[in-house]
Amino acid sequence: MKHLKKVLLIVLAVVFVNNIYAQDENNRWLIDVGTNIIDFYPTGADVDDNPIAVPYADEEMTGDMFADYFNTDHWNTGGAVSSLRVGYYVGSGFSVGLTGAFNKISKVGDVRITETLLYDADLDLRWNFLKDGWFDPYLLAGGGYTWIDNHDGGGTANVGLGINFWFNDWLGANIATKYKHSFDEDQLLPYFQHNVGVVFKFGGIDTDGDGIYDKNDACPEVAGLEQFNGCPDTDGDGIQDSEDACPTEAGLPEFNGCPDSDGDGVPDKDDACPTEAGPVELNGCPDSDGDGVADKDDACPDVAGPVENNGCPWPDADGDGVFDKDDECPNIAGPASNNGCPVVSKEVQKEITDLARAIYFVTGSANFTNETSIRMDQISAIVNQYNTMKFDVEGHTDSTGNDKINSKLSQKRADAVRDYLVEKGFPADMMVAKGYGSAKPIGDNKTSKGRQQNRRVEIFSEDAER
Repeated sequence: MKHLKKVLLIVLAVVFVNNIYAQDENNRWLIDVGTNIIDFYPTGADVDDNPIAVPYADEEMTGDMFADYFNTDHWNTGGAVSSLRVGYYVGSGFSVGLTGAFNKISKVGDVRITETLLYDADLDLRWNFLKDGWFDPYLLAGGGYTWIDNHDGGGTANVGLGINFWFNDWLGANIATKYKHSFDEDQLLPYFQHNVGVVFKFGGIDTDGDGIYDKNDACPEVAGLEQFNGCPDTDGDGIQDSEDACPTEAGLPEFNGCPDSDGDGVPDKDDACPTEAGPVELNGCPDSDGDGVADKDDACPDVAGPVENNGCPWPDADGDGVFDKDDECPNIAGPASNNGCPVVSKEVQKEITDLARAIYFVTGSANFTNETSIRMDQISAIVNQYNTMKFDVEGHTDSTGNDKINSKLSQKRADAVRDYLVEKGFPADMMVAKGYGSAKPIGDNKTSKGRQQNRRVEIFSEDAER
């Protein structure tokens, strides 16, 4: 028993040395508690001088290597708790450990011997060649020392294999077997030692208690999910909070975890109308009339209109197709080419010309004859329909008399016509009077008929159709 105490003291010492080796990436330490089985038979050892075997040297005690390996009749079984191993993980699947065990030897092969106590302590290196998963096989190699009660015992070189079966991150079962080759068979027969036990891993730190060790936890101080390396997903939308633009509202991946309540393709956080579907270009707000102005900003939501007029159509009072804002004659229809103002047609211009040439004056003066006022009123009624257009009034004479006198007379007569039309309502700034005397004849001044044609008044629009 004194030897067992030594073994246990060594094992316990290793438990508290935490800067030498490691058990695995998270749970660095491992303790294996169980029972051990010792079998001398399948080792092919020489028993001639061995103190245990000599009294029975004439018996078949150790057999050929691996002979009757599974013959349980040869097994010496320790107590329910007769072995203890403490291991520490190194890395890359390797760990080292110290094992202590005791057993009562009463059989060597088929031979019953006087019951003898055996104690051993082994240092081993294990290689767990599969990573992760409940099935965890390993190879081992190492050395140790075995004490036999009332005998010297001896050192051993050990090789073997085993399997851990993990129930969870920290608890599992273990079975293992190793061959322990004696360096001095005169003192110690080589033997197989089998172990069956329960294994515990510990030493990992999980600050937030989410089942993911801090070493692998991207958010070690906040409980999270395994699929997010320990980071939380507060709203449960499958996007971890650190990558979720709306961590407290379940949303869609295409919107970085933000919801789109109305399904219009604009996430609620950017949607000016989150409960009404609308186009992206209007920040998710509807546009009933399709004029590009959101209903909430549209003064005429059911009638299409330009953005500049708050979604309402521009007015066109005269219905000429030119909006009032661009129509220089908003109450009189006219073509767009003339900014919405009417244009004097060829027919109208001819009518004005015919009436103007029938304006007669008292000889040598700028006074109208009695019948002329009727024609002047007719002219006024026409030109007032085009009061946004400029008109020229020209006075002309024949060549009879002095040119200077004729020029003054033609100017007075042109002024008289202009003044009359202005008095009747035509804008003064839209009409110009000019006397040309006899400079622009249309008839032959040598004939009476020609001179009569040259004594005339011309009224025409600068923008009349030609």
